[in-house]
Amino acid sequence: MNRVAPRLRALLMTLPLAALASGEHTAPASLVVYGTIWTGDAGNPEVRALAARGDTIVATGDSARIAELIGPDTRVLHAGNGLVVPGFADGHTHFSDGGAQLGYVDLRDAATPAEFIGRIKAYAARLKPGEWILGGTWDHERWPGAPLPQKAWIDSVTPNNPVFVQRLDGHMGLANSLALGLAKLSRATPAIVGGTIVRDAAGELTGVLKDNAMDPVFAVIPPPTPEQADAAVAAAMQFANSKGVVAVSAVSSPWSEVAAFKRAHARGAQTVRVSLYPAIQDWRRVADTLRADGPGDDWLRLAGVKGFVDGSLGSTTALFFDHYLDDTTSAGLFVTPEDSLRRWIGDADSAGLQVVVHAIGDRANALLLDIYDSVAKAHGPRDRRFRIEHAQHLRQQDVPRFAALGVIASMQPYHAADDGRWAWKRIRPQQIAGTYAFRSLLDSHAHLQFGSDWTVAPLDPLLGIWAAVTRETLDGKHPDGWIPEQKISVVEALRAYTAGNAYGVFADQRRGTLAQGMLADLVILGRDIRTIPADSIRTTKVRATVVGGKVVFGN
Repeated sequence: MNRVAPRLRALLMTLPLAALASGEHTAPASLVVYGTIWTGDAGNPEVRALAARGDTIVATGDSARIAELIGPDTRVLHAGNGLVVPGFADGHTHFSDGGAQLGYVDLRDAATPAEFIGRIKAYAARLKPGEWILGGTWDHERWPGAPLPQKAWIDSVTPNNPVFVQRLDGHMGLANSLALGLAKLSRATPAIVGGTIVRDAAGELTGVLKDNAMDPVFAVIPPPTPEQADAAVAAAMQFANSKGVVAVSAVSSPWSEVAAFKRAHARGAQTVRVSLYPAIQDWRRVADTLRADGPGDDWLRLAGVKGFVDGSLGSTTALFFDHYLDDTTSAGLFVTPEDSLRRWIGDADSAGLQVVVHAIGDRANALLLDIYDSVAKAHGPRDRRFRIEHAQHLRQQDVPRFAALGVIASMQPYHAADDGRWAWKRIRPQQIAGTYAFRSLLDSHAHLQFGSDWTVAPLDPLLGIWAAVTRETLDGKHPDGWIPEQKISVVEALRAYTAGNAYGVFADQRRGTLAQGMLADLVILGRDIRTIPADSIRTTKVRATVVGGKVVFGN
């Protein structure tokens, strides 16, 4: 955390605007923005203009006073009838994977198995023999009867290219026969702990692999070259800026992604601030790297480690207390054995690292809260900011524990709009009642941060805000909201995408609000999303994105 920033901000807050524009502060602003500005600052929530010098906001206030800071080289932006807000942050992305996915086969909206097959066939026709077909982000819940795909569907159209295309949640994938052979997976392969090899009635592999069962395929996919990793990060940053995203948490970060961001940082090419969280089992390497290189700066931080308790609801691998309605043989699975999870969380915390852990099912969340509680008590008080990634299905008695334990709920509201189409067939009404409990968590004074889980869901905070405010589902069958009592306001959702995320990465003294001394990261929206019909939020456009006082997207 930057320890100078609080003192700088406090000093600037005591200076009148005239002092900022006189004496040693005679330099004009490098950027001035006019319009309706929601600052996110509780003490000064709305202003008509702001000024930045370099990467820092030096003044906010009325238009006439800010005009005094305009010089011949000042860039001036006008929001018109739109709204200026702090730059959006995304608390949970698979960032470089998202950049790579922009060039992969896209199966997200394939509405039938025939369309799924056709898109893979067309993509394969563009490749050389031996090149992998990856990405996909398919969703079998779109298909009539929701059958899982099979290798038999695609073997004939991909005879020369290994295929591994994943379900949009990243917890299940389909391999063709060529990929299974390269991974040495066959009928004789025994069960894999923390995963599922899906087999047909005769015991043959269908090609579908869940959670840890995907690891043998991942092991034979060629790692990206440095050039490919750099291109993926560059594409991801450009795309993120177009959605108003100025900062992300990149979770489960492979070390190739860490290296790519270091290269981008060294070139001064970053337009997205990033907090990186490699796998929790690498906690020692993360700790050693931090000791050798330091924690980073406002652009790039090796922030902590990311772990897993369970899988996902869509793949029927999220861990619940009760079995699934549509699979009575299973209540989900531990992606990480409980003893390993406890040990790694304890070790990482002892090393002073921030720990963020994926938990979807109600049992997974309850267990993780227990572990966090026991680790904090064993190691003594400090500002840990433990996070639960997703915090998706909570028992009523577990909601107040977030605030009591100081655990951040790192959630993705678009998932609610998606899952609400089909969750009823997997889990019981009493479990659904605790699903994406935004209102209950805020009312209990928990810290809430929002993200997308890109590429699992679209990297678009406005879609997330729409989902959190309306609780509508993508199929249009819940116009008044799915679990409507968990709706939150536009301002609460904005806060979760701005200040909430800044708090979640120990950056709340430098970003998340538009105030003197804070970083000049902001977004100009085409409409004031606080006043328009809620359903119009998702069609609102980003006019401009500013990071560090520089326009990186739009006018």
